[in-house]
Amino acid sequence: MTGRTALATVRRWLRPPRTLRVTRAGRTYLVLTLGIGLGALNTGNNLLYLVLGIQLATIVASGILSELSLRGLQLRRLGVEAAHAGEPFVYRWGVSRRRGTSFALSFAEAHPALSGSATLALLRPGAEVVVRGLLTAPRRGPYPLDGVRVTTTFPLGLFSKGRLLEISGELLVYPRRVPAPAVVAPRPGGAGDRPAPRFRRDGDGDTAGVRPLRDGEDARRVHWLKSAHGGQLLRVERDAEEARTVTLRLDVFAPGPALEWGCEQVAARARALLAGGFDVGLEAGPEQLAPDHGPLHERRLLRALACAGLPRVEAR
Repeated sequence: MTGRTALATVRRWLRPPRTLRVTRAGRTYLVLTLGIGLGALNTGNNLLYLVLGIQLATIVASGILSELSLRGLQLRRLGVEAAHAGEPFVYRWGVSRRRGTSFALSFAEAHPALSGSATLALLRPGAEVVVRGLLTAPRRGPYPLDGVRVTTTFPLGLFSKGRLLEISGELLVYPRRVPAPAVVAPRPGGAGDRPAPRFRRDGDGDTAGVRPLRDGEDARRVHWLKSAHGGQLLRVERDAEEARTVTLRLDVFAPGPALEWGCEQVAARARALLAGGFDVGLEAGPEQLAPDHGPLHERRLLRALACAGLPRVEAR
Protein backbone atom coordinates (compact mmCIF):
# COMPACT_ATOMS: atom_id res chain seq x y z
CA MET A 1 0.00 0.00 0.00
CA THR A 2 1.47 3.35 -1.04
CA GLY A 3 1.53 6.41 1.20
CA ARG A 4 -1.15 8.15 -0.86
CA THR A 5 -3.43 5.10 -0.69
CA ALA A 6 -2.94 4.80 3.08
CA LEU A 7 -3.69 8.49 3.55
CA ALA A 8 -6.84 8.20 1.45
CA THR A 9 -7.96 5.19 3.52
CA VAL A 10 -7.44 7.01 6.83
CA ARG A 11 -9.23 10.06 5.48
CA ARG A 12 -12.16 7.86 4.44
CA TRP A 13 -12.37 6.34 7.93
CA LEU A 14 -12.32 9.74 9.63
CA ARG A 15 -14.85 11.27 7.25
CA PRO A 16 -18.38 11.22 8.70
CA PRO A 17 -20.86 9.20 6.62
CA ARG A 18 -23.31 12.12 6.60
CA THR A 19 -23.06 15.87 6.97
CA LEU A 20 -25.81 17.89 8.61
CA ARG A 21 -26.36 21.62 8.43
CA VAL A 22 -29.19 23.55 10.05
CA THR A 23 -30.96 25.90 7.65
CA ARG A 24 -32.30 29.33 8.54
CA ALA A 25 -35.79 27.91 8.94
CA GLY A 26 -34.34 25.09 11.03
CA ARG A 27 -32.67 27.52 13.43
CA THR A 28 -35.97 29.31 13.95
CA TYR A 29 -37.72 25.98 14.53
CA LEU A 30 -35.12 24.87 17.09
CA VAL A 31 -35.41 28.14 19.01
CA LEU A 32 -39.20 27.75 19.13
CA THR A 33 -38.81 24.14 20.27
CA LEU A 34 -36.43 25.19 23.04
CA GLY A 35 -38.76 27.98 24.13
CA ILE A 36 -41.78 25.69 24.28
CA GLY A 37 -39.72 23.11 26.19
CA LEU A 38 -38.70 25.67 28.81
CA GLY A 39 -42.27 26.87 29.04
CA ALA A 40 -43.55 23.33 29.56
CA LEU A 41 -41.01 22.66 32.31
CA ASN A 42 -41.80 25.90 34.15
CA THR A 43 -45.60 25.73 33.92
CA GLY A 44 -46.29 22.02 33.77
CA ASN A 45 -48.92 22.68 31.11
CA ASN A 46 -49.92 19.44 29.37
CA LEU A 47 -50.74 21.25 26.14
CA LEU A 48 -47.19 22.63 25.94
CA TYR A 49 -45.83 19.11 26.53
CA LEU A 50 -48.00 17.87 23.67
CA VAL A 51 -46.73 20.57 21.32
CA LEU A 52 -43.14 19.88 22.41
CA GLY A 53 -43.59 16.18 21.68
CA ILE A 54 -44.94 16.93 18.19
CA GLN A 55 -42.01 19.22 17.47
CA LEU A 56 -39.44 16.67 18.60
CA ALA A 57 -41.18 13.92 16.60
CA THR A 58 -41.04 16.18 13.54
CA ILE A 59 -37.25 16.49 13.91
CA VAL A 60 -36.88 12.71 14.14
CA ALA A 61 -39.17 12.14 11.14
CA SER A 62 -37.24 14.73 9.14
CA GLY A 63 -33.99 12.84 9.78
CA ILE A 64 -35.47 9.51 8.75
CA LEU A 65 -37.09 10.80 5.54
CA SER A 66 -33.98 12.71 4.44
CA GLU A 67 -31.88 9.59 4.99
CA LEU A 68 -34.25 7.57 2.80
CA SER A 69 -33.86 10.17 0.04
CA LEU A 70 -30.06 9.85 0.09
CA ARG A 71 -29.82 6.07 0.20
CA GLY A 72 -29.67 3.83 -2.85
CA LEU A 73 -28.49 6.52 -5.27
CA GLN A 74 -26.44 5.51 -8.30
CA LEU A 75 -24.55 8.30 -10.01
CA ARG A 76 -22.15 8.67 -12.91
CA ARG A 77 -20.45 11.65 -14.48
CA LEU A 78 -21.45 12.60 -18.02
CA GLY A 79 -18.98 15.49 -18.16
CA VAL A 80 -18.92 18.71 -20.12
CA GLU A 81 -18.49 19.66 -23.76
CA ALA A 82 -15.99 22.44 -23.06
CA ALA A 83 -14.99 24.16 -19.81
CA HIS A 84 -13.12 27.48 -19.81
CA ALA A 85 -11.59 29.07 -16.73
CA GLY A 86 -13.45 31.95 -15.15
CA GLU A 87 -16.83 31.37 -16.82
CA PRO A 88 -19.77 29.07 -16.01
CA PHE A 89 -20.06 25.84 -17.95
CA VAL A 90 -22.75 23.16 -18.02
CA TYR A 91 -21.74 19.95 -16.26
CA ARG A 92 -23.93 16.83 -16.33
CA TRP A 93 -24.49 13.87 -14.03
CA GLY A 94 -26.63 10.79 -14.57
CA VAL A 95 -28.49 9.72 -11.43
CA SER A 96 -30.84 6.82 -10.75
CA ARG A 97 -32.10 4.51 -8.02
CA ARG A 98 -33.64 1.06 -8.09
CA ARG A 99 -36.24 1.45 -5.36
CA GLY A 100 -37.88 4.29 -3.52
CA THR A 101 -38.17 7.96 -4.40
CA SER A 102 -35.87 10.86 -3.62
CA PHE A 103 -36.88 14.48 -3.20
CA ALA A 104 -35.14 17.88 -3.27
CA LEU A 105 -31.66 16.66 -4.23
CA SER A 106 -28.67 18.89 -4.89
CA PHE A 107 -25.45 17.77 -6.63
CA ALA A 108 -22.00 19.39 -6.46
CA GLU A 109 -18.44 18.25 -7.09
CA ALA A 110 -16.44 17.84 -3.89
CA HIS A 111 -13.37 19.61 -5.32
CA PRO A 112 -12.89 22.78 -3.20
CA ALA A 113 -11.97 24.97 -6.19
CA LEU A 114 -15.13 24.17 -8.18
CA SER A 115 -18.24 26.19 -7.38
CA GLY A 116 -21.81 25.63 -8.49
CA SER A 117 -24.38 22.87 -8.21
CA ALA A 118 -27.43 21.26 -9.79
CA THR A 119 -30.83 20.51 -8.29
CA LEU A 120 -33.39 17.78 -8.86
CA ALA A 121 -36.87 18.05 -7.36
CA LEU A 122 -37.99 14.44 -7.79
CA LEU A 123 -36.21 11.19 -8.63
CA ARG A 124 -38.41 8.17 -9.28
CA PRO A 125 -37.08 4.60 -9.30
CA GLY A 126 -36.02 3.02 -12.57
CA ALA A 127 -34.91 5.30 -15.40
CA GLU A 128 -31.76 7.42 -15.19
CA VAL A 129 -32.23 11.18 -15.03
CA VAL A 130 -29.67 13.59 -16.49
CA VAL A 131 -29.00 16.50 -14.13
CA ARG A 132 -27.37 19.67 -15.43
CA GLY A 133 -25.66 22.26 -13.29
CA LEU A 134 -23.56 25.38 -13.83
CA LEU A 135 -20.03 25.03 -12.46
CA THR A 136 -17.18 27.52 -12.46
CA ALA A 137 -13.44 26.82 -12.31
CA PRO A 138 -11.06 29.65 -11.34
CA ARG A 139 -8.06 28.46 -13.38
CA ARG A 140 -7.11 26.26 -16.30
CA GLY A 141 -5.67 22.78 -16.01
CA PRO A 142 -6.72 19.29 -14.90
CA TYR A 143 -8.90 19.00 -11.80
CA PRO A 144 -8.81 15.59 -10.06
CA LEU A 145 -12.33 14.69 -8.95
CA ASP A 146 -12.77 12.46 -5.90
CA GLY A 147 -16.52 12.45 -5.44
CA VAL A 148 -19.89 14.12 -5.79
CA ARG A 149 -21.64 15.60 -2.78
CA VAL A 150 -25.40 14.97 -2.73
CA THR A 151 -27.58 16.94 -0.28
CA THR A 152 -31.28 17.17 0.44
CA THR A 153 -33.50 19.48 2.50
CA PHE A 154 -36.45 17.09 2.37
CA PRO A 155 -39.03 17.06 3.91
CA LEU A 156 -39.46 20.43 5.65
CA GLY A 157 -36.29 22.34 4.80
CA LEU A 158 -35.17 22.43 8.44
CA PHE A 159 -31.90 20.59 7.86
CA SER A 160 -29.60 20.05 4.91
CA LYS A 161 -28.28 16.49 5.04
CA GLY A 162 -25.55 15.37 2.65
CA ARG A 163 -23.44 12.37 1.69
CA LEU A 164 -20.37 11.97 -0.48
CA LEU A 165 -20.51 9.53 -3.39
CA GLU A 166 -16.89 8.56 -4.07
CA ILE A 167 -16.41 8.58 -7.85
CA SER A 168 -12.97 9.21 -9.33
CA GLY A 169 -12.54 11.28 -12.45
CA GLU A 170 -10.91 14.33 -13.96
CA LEU A 171 -12.10 17.63 -15.37
CA LEU A 172 -9.91 19.46 -17.89
CA VAL A 173 -10.45 23.22 -17.95
CA TYR A 174 -9.30 25.20 -20.98
CA PRO A 175 -7.58 28.61 -20.70
CA ARG A 176 -9.69 31.67 -20.03
CA ARG A 177 -11.26 33.13 -23.18
CA VAL A 178 -9.98 36.59 -24.05
CA PRO A 179 -10.45 38.76 -27.14
CA ALA A 180 -8.20 37.82 -30.04
CA PRO A 181 -5.36 40.20 -30.95
CA ALA A 182 -6.31 42.98 -33.35
CA VAL A 183 -3.89 41.69 -36.02
CA VAL A 184 -4.49 37.99 -36.47
CA ALA A 185 -3.23 37.00 -39.90
CA PRO A 186 0.58 36.88 -40.16
CA ARG A 187 2.25 38.70 -43.00
CA PRO A 188 3.45 36.55 -45.91
CA GLY A 189 6.96 35.38 -45.21
CA GLY A 190 6.80 36.54 -41.60
CA ALA A 191 7.82 34.57 -38.54
CA GLY A 192 5.71 31.53 -38.01
CA ASP A 193 4.10 31.74 -41.45
CA ARG A 194 5.22 28.83 -43.60
CA PRO A 195 3.40 28.57 -46.94
CA ALA A 196 3.38 24.96 -48.06
CA PRO A 197 1.24 22.79 -50.31
CA ARG A 198 -0.76 20.38 -48.18
CA PHE A 199 -3.43 17.79 -48.65
CA ARG A 200 -6.44 19.27 -46.88
CA ARG A 201 -9.22 17.12 -45.50
CA ASP A 202 -11.78 19.32 -47.24
CA GLY A 203 -9.97 19.64 -50.56
CA ASP A 204 -12.02 19.40 -53.73
CA GLY A 205 -9.26 18.74 -56.26
CA ASP A 206 -7.92 15.55 -57.79
CA THR A 207 -7.57 12.40 -55.72
CA ALA A 208 -4.19 12.34 -54.00
CA GLY A 209 -4.48 9.03 -52.16
CA VAL A 210 -6.24 7.23 -49.35
CA ARG A 211 -5.49 6.75 -45.68
CA PRO A 212 -7.27 5.18 -42.66
CA LEU A 213 -10.27 7.09 -41.36
CA ARG A 214 -9.67 8.73 -37.97
CA ASP A 215 -12.19 9.06 -35.18
CA GLY A 216 -14.52 12.00 -35.66
CA GLU A 217 -13.82 12.52 -39.38
CA ASP A 218 -16.55 12.90 -41.96
CA ALA A 219 -17.73 9.48 -43.18
CA ARG A 220 -18.75 11.03 -46.51
CA ARG A 221 -15.06 11.03 -47.46
CA VAL A 222 -14.81 7.22 -47.14
CA HIS A 223 -13.79 5.30 -50.27
CA TRP A 224 -16.10 2.33 -49.83
CA LEU A 225 -14.66 0.14 -52.59
CA LYS A 226 -11.07 0.37 -51.32
CA SER A 227 -12.31 0.01 -47.74
CA ALA A 228 -14.01 -3.26 -48.64
CA HIS A 229 -10.81 -4.57 -50.22
CA GLY A 230 -8.57 -3.37 -47.41
CA GLY A 231 -10.75 -4.54 -44.52
CA GLN A 232 -10.77 -1.09 -42.84
CA LEU A 233 -12.35 2.29 -43.43
CA LEU A 234 -10.22 4.35 -45.83
CA ARG A 235 -10.88 7.96 -46.67
CA VAL A 236 -9.96 9.86 -49.79
CA GLU A 237 -7.46 12.72 -49.69
CA ARG A 238 -7.77 15.28 -52.42
CA ASP A 239 -5.50 18.06 -53.55
CA ALA A 240 -6.46 21.51 -52.41
CA GLU A 241 -5.26 25.00 -52.94
CA GLU A 242 -1.97 25.94 -51.31
CA ALA A 243 -2.62 26.46 -47.62
CA ARG A 244 -0.71 28.72 -45.27
CA THR A 245 0.33 27.18 -41.99
CA VAL A 246 1.10 28.97 -38.74
CA THR A 247 2.91 27.45 -35.77
CA LEU A 248 2.26 29.23 -32.49
CA ARG A 249 4.89 29.04 -29.76
CA LEU A 250 4.40 29.18 -25.99
CA ASP A 251 7.11 29.63 -23.37
CA VAL A 252 6.15 27.02 -20.78
CA PHE A 253 8.96 28.13 -18.45
CA ALA A 254 7.54 31.62 -17.96
CA PRO A 255 6.55 32.57 -14.37
CA GLY A 256 2.99 31.93 -13.26
CA PRO A 257 1.08 35.07 -14.36
CA ALA A 258 3.08 35.37 -17.58
CA LEU A 259 2.41 31.71 -18.42
CA GLU A 260 -1.33 32.12 -17.84
CA TRP A 261 -1.40 35.26 -19.99
CA GLY A 262 0.55 33.49 -22.71
CA CYS A 263 -1.84 30.51 -22.75
CA GLU A 264 -4.83 32.82 -23.02
CA GLN A 265 -3.27 34.81 -25.86
CA VAL A 266 -2.17 31.73 -27.80
CA ALA A 267 -5.62 30.15 -27.42
CA ALA A 268 -7.33 33.34 -28.66
CA ARG A 269 -4.97 33.65 -31.61
CA ALA A 270 -5.40 29.97 -32.51
CA ARG A 271 -9.19 30.27 -32.55
CA ALA A 272 -9.05 33.35 -34.76
CA LEU A 273 -6.56 31.80 -37.19
CA LEU A 274 -8.57 28.60 -37.49
CA ALA A 275 -11.70 30.62 -38.17
CA GLY A 276 -9.78 32.45 -40.89
CA GLY A 277 -8.89 29.23 -42.71
CA PHE A 278 -5.30 28.78 -41.50
CA ASP A 279 -3.68 25.52 -40.50
CA VAL A 280 -2.41 26.07 -36.94
CA GLY A 281 0.30 24.16 -35.10
CA LEU A 282 1.63 24.52 -31.57
CA GLU A 283 5.02 24.30 -29.88
CA ALA A 284 4.64 24.33 -26.10
CA GLY A 285 7.72 22.77 -24.56
CA PRO A 286 7.58 19.00 -25.09
CA GLU A 287 4.08 19.29 -26.55
CA GLN A 288 4.29 19.53 -30.35
CA LEU A 289 1.19 19.63 -32.54
CA ALA A 290 1.51 19.60 -36.31
CA PRO A 291 -0.43 22.28 -38.21
CA ASP A 292 -3.97 21.24 -38.98
CA HIS A 293 -7.48 22.69 -39.01
CA GLY A 294 -11.05 21.87 -38.01
CA PRO A 295 -13.01 21.59 -34.72
CA LEU A 296 -11.20 18.43 -33.60
CA HIS A 297 -7.80 20.05 -34.03
CA GLU A 298 -9.02 23.11 -32.11
CA ARG A 299 -9.89 20.81 -29.21
CA ARG A 300 -6.43 19.26 -29.36
CA LEU A 301 -4.86 22.72 -29.21
CA LEU A 302 -6.99 23.74 -26.24
CA ARG A 303 -6.22 20.52 -24.38
CA ALA A 304 -2.50 21.06 -24.91
CA LEU A 305 -2.75 24.66 -23.70
CA ALA A 306 -4.81 23.60 -20.67
CA CYS A 307 -1.93 21.42 -19.42
CA ALA A 308 1.02 23.48 -20.68
CA GLY A 309 3.57 24.17 -17.96
CA LEU A 310 1.56 22.35 -15.27
CA PRO A 311 2.51 19.13 -13.49
CA ARG A 312 0.27 16.26 -14.46
CA VAL A 313 -2.17 15.46 -11.63
CA GLU A 314 -3.70 12.02 -11.73
CA ALA A 315 -7.19 11.27 -10.52
CA ARG A 316 -7.20 9.71 -7.07
